[in-house]
Order: sequence, then C-alpha cells, then structure tokens
Amino acid sequence: MSSPTNAEAQISELELLFSMFPNELLVDDQLALAELRDYMQGKMLSPPTSRLQFTVHLQLDAPNVVCVLSCAIPPNYPAVLPEISTRSDALYRTQQGQLNTDLQEYLREKCCGEICMLNAIEWIKEHAATYMSKETIPVEKRQTDNRIKDAICTRLWIYSHHIYNKEKRKNIVEWAKELSLTGFSMPGKPGVVCVEGPQSACEEYWARVKKLTWQRILIRHREDTTLDVTNVNMDAEIRMFQKFTNFEEKIFDVRGNKGNHMDLGQLYQFLNERECGDIFPLYFGVEGKTS
Repeated sequence: MSSPTNAEAQISELELLFSMFPNELLVDDQLALAELRDYMQGKMLSPPTSRLQFTVHLQLDAPNVVCVLSCAIPPNYPAVLPEISTRSDALYRTQQGQLNTDLQEYLREKCCGEICMLNAIEWIKEHAATYMSKETIPVEKRQTDNRIKDAICTRLWIYSHHIYNKEKRKNIVEWAKELSLTGFSMPGKPGVVCVEGPQSACEEYWARVKKLTWQRILIRHREDTTLDVTNVNMDAEIRMFQKFTNFEEKIFDVRGNKGNHMDLGQLYQFLNERECGDIFPLYFGVEGKTS
C-alpha cells in the first residue's frame, strides 16, 4: 500500500531523472505527479488513485538508435518493482521481448526493495546493443518489411468493460493523436474505442492501451486493407480507407441510475453516419436502433 515515505522516494527519484534527462523524460500525466506531491506533503490524506507513468527516450551508442523506456510506478514502489518495458525500431519483436525479460530478471536479482530506475537505464544502455546483434537483419529487408506494413491499413474496434478513469481517457486520446490515428472513444460502461490508420501504428497503439490496468479489454473486431503500393498518392489511398477524419472522445446522453451508460441509440446513429453501423451487433449482440 502507498505511504508518504514511498511517495517521497518516488518523487526524489523522478527529480534525479529529470536532472539527468531534462529533454528525454516525459511524464504521461502531470495531474498524477501533482497528486503524488500533495500526498507526500500531507495535503492529501488518501493515497492518489492515479499511477505515476513516464517515458525516457535513450540515445544508445549505436548511430541513430533510440530506445524508449516506458515505466508505470505502483503505489507501493520501491517495496515492489515498477512495470518497465522498452521498445526500439532497431529491435525485432523477439529481440525486444528477450531484452525486456532479461531486464526484469536483472531488477529482481539486484534491485528488489530499492529505487531502481537509474539501474534499469544504465543496464539498457550497456546491454541493448547486444540484442540487436543477436539476429542481424539486412537493412534492405528491414526497410522492405516496414514498407509492406505501412501499405496495410488497419481498423481496430476495441471493447472495454468500462472506461471511467480520467488518466486512461486522456491516454486513449493523446496516444491516438501522437500516432496520427483517426477514430473515436466512448467512455462509460461499456467503453468503446476505434482506431484506424497504418497497421504498425495501430499495433503500437493497442500494445500501449492493453498494458493499462483493465477489468476487461479486448479487440472485438479487426479490419485490414492492403493499399496499392504502386499508387504514388498513398495519402489518398489512406483517406479512402478512413471512416473518421480525426480522433475524438464522444460523449452521448447518459442513461442508467448511476449516469454511466451512454445512449447507444446515439452511438448507432454516429456509426451509421460513418458507414460502419454494422459493427454495432458485434459489440452489443443486438441490431442497432436510433434514439
């Protein structure tokens, strides 16, 4: 369980990292950080409900290779280990998975019960290059693979038992915009998220979202379309695939005693206007009706 002592250790470590990586460290939710400070200083009696999450972009010794470290701090850290994962365009999925597995093993052996972010960063900077060399992939093949992935547009229809948490809602919107995806999210119970765009960006989005703490979340339906790579105007091809022009959070009229159920008739109308009303039965098991 979180305590002011744990909060103080978390804040002290983050301030140290800020001093070392002033331009490379990004806190995902400034409100979570502010609440943690208030709790540490006794301005809040109850522990914060939001978890502190941040990313660090590490420039490795290899030329033009960046490794992104994502970290979620549990309330009782450093008594327990943080949730740390890394990703890099220079690593294939198998390499990346092995790197993360070995990093967790190192932290379990060396850092249990102690602040460990700096140790994790140093370990990554020291060892990441060895994972890149374990499975050498020609640059030409990697570029070809990327072109093939970029030539596939994907639409993910994501279902969640509920979406209430303001931090999750913020991440859902901001990550979609960061990855240049279009679509929408509907908070409440149940929660609905749709993202569309290049396959690689959609997969990255889903990888981030599913790592958050959920009662239940899954991809209810997936659509993949291969674009015409001979077409010089790929942007036009992508626009033909898209059902949405941007990404937004949609708030419909609320229903139910607790006011946490969105008007599904308005959702159905919204989907119909974008020629995707046929997705409604996949989510709710009944044909859609407008309000």
